Amino acid sequence: MKSEDTPFEGGPMDGRVLPVLLGITGHPPKTYRIPVPDPDGGPDTVLVYRRVPRGPGRVGLSNRWKYEYAPEGVPPRRLNWPWSKPDATPPGKPDDADG
Repeated sequence: MKSEDTPFEGGPMDGRVLPVLLGITGHPPKTYRIPVPDPDGGPDTVLVYRRVPRGPGRVGLSNRWKYEYAPEGVPPRRLNWPWSKPDATPPGKPDDADG
């Protein structure tokens, strides 16, 4: 398996560079979770980092990535099927009695 040294920005891992395994497409995962054990034996704290482009790449080379700290965590993914209905009706539609 290939790995790439990837920098981390923000949060407790700020300024560190870790080797991150690359996927089948040659990119690191979109999110990187780091479990931190609690010294008192409680539940682990999980640090979440999101993959963002590092900057403009050189000509002929693939884009490089870095991870930025996401203190709010990762929003849950929801499948977006073409036949799915939206969550709520936007305000001001013709069927609205007040609009």
